[in-house]
Amino acid sequence: MAIKINQNDTICAVSTSFGVAAISVIRLSGSEALQICKKIFESNNKSFDFDAVKSHSLHLVKIINTDNSVLDEALISVFKNPHSYTGEDIVEISCHGSIYIQEQLMQLLIKNGARTAQPGEFTLRAFLNGKMDLAQAEAVADLISSKSETSHKLALQQMKGGVSKQIKQLRNQLIEISSLLELELDFSEEDIEFANRDKLSGLLLNIKKEVLVLLESYSLGNVLKTGIPVAIIGKPNVGKSTLLNILLNEDRAIVSEIPGTTRDIIEDSIIINGICFRFIDTAGLREAQDEIESVGIEKTYQKIELASIILYMFDVSETGIDEIKETIKDFREKINDKDKKLIIIGNKIDNLIETPKGFKDLLEFNTIFISAKRRENINLIVEKLVESVSSSYLNTNDAVITNSRHYEALNHSQESIESGIRGLEDNISNDLLAENLRAALYYLGEITGDISNEEVLENIFSNFCIGK
Repeated sequence: MAIKINQNDTICAVSTSFGVAAISVIRLSGSEALQICKKIFESNNKSFDFDAVKSHSLHLVKIINTDNSVLDEALISVFKNPHSYTGEDIVEISCHGSIYIQEQLMQLLIKNGARTAQPGEFTLRAFLNGKMDLAQAEAVADLISSKSETSHKLALQQMKGGVSKQIKQLRNQLIEISSLLELELDFSEEDIEFANRDKLSGLLLNIKKEVLVLLESYSLGNVLKTGIPVAIIGKPNVGKSTLLNILLNEDRAIVSEIPGTTRDIIEDSIIINGICFRFIDTAGLREAQDEIESVGIEKTYQKIELASIILYMFDVSETGIDEIKETIKDFREKINDKDKKLIIIGNKIDNLIETPKGFKDLLEFNTIFISAKRRENINLIVEKLVESVSSSYLNTNDAVITNSRHYEALNHSQESIESGIRGLEDNISNDLLAENLRAALYYLGEITGDISNEEVLENIFSNFCIGK
């Protein structure tokens, strides 16, 4: 459904989850919000006057049906413009959570002049009324969907304007540069230089560096938001599925003595120390015995490519040090990603009769020795996983990009800035140079909503829940 950018209507929606609950909250926003409430609410306080009600006040009222019967008793919270979430008059109605009461109250609001809000329309109005920019509005949706302490902190930081502040600073620098170039274009016949080319080049190089830092933050920000992918790999029957079940504390994977039992990818998530980890149990790496297992092994390599952390497991009672070294070497050559973390796990220490060959070399690899069967030393794996996440970010207030739309816009902006830097080196005309800077400004403006169109807004706010 196409989004309606019509702020003349007064909108209403159930903001709490659908279903029976102790309390349900219904929101009303718009210029007629208080007048609509005046028609359907009645206060026990005879001196109560909706026309004179104060902002940020709470009142006990009765909800009156069209036949003058009482539908429910409710608390209403009044927030007058412009000091409200949307920048309009808002009334939040806390009624009892009966589905019947919710439906009847919604009908009463609509009969008296309101209409049902579209997904994200309350936040859209907050954006249109200047209560937040577009990046902050998107962070509201991220905050609602956050599943871990880390993703919650990221969303909260962006909702408070962490990313927006840095983008606006970059835009202000570009606007200053662009204005000097535009001034030169106005006085082109008089051959006056307002912007020194060396200084201009230095400013653009600094802006480029700042944009690159934001772009590089996306790889970390995205996995912290969605969950850090951890692939468990190794030969068949080394205990990968057993480890997955222990880490998840449930039987998600089939455990069997028969090699090749896991033929498909099994995924699930847990929260450890406020960080979401997405564990992936993969098919055992060996020569496939049939076509189905071959597909499973192929998927394993695909997941290794996508994972941020690899848990390489081997049977410490059967695997020689030369094989382990060769596997690690092969892994390093195939992946070739310095940011990917590798954690080496020697399983089945319960089967050991004597110290394994090459024990000193295994210690140099920082191998974690466990018995998945007896659940021994599993805590060491958990500690290493948390340690592998960039603790430097978790304690910083630096802006981090988590949104793919922002990443794409930054990429386009970066390309335009680089074109401008090359243009200065090639001594291109001012009008072409100004065009590059206008493009960079446009893409940065897309992030905060300084530049926006109805199609972009529809795409963003249609993913919100109704009532927010």
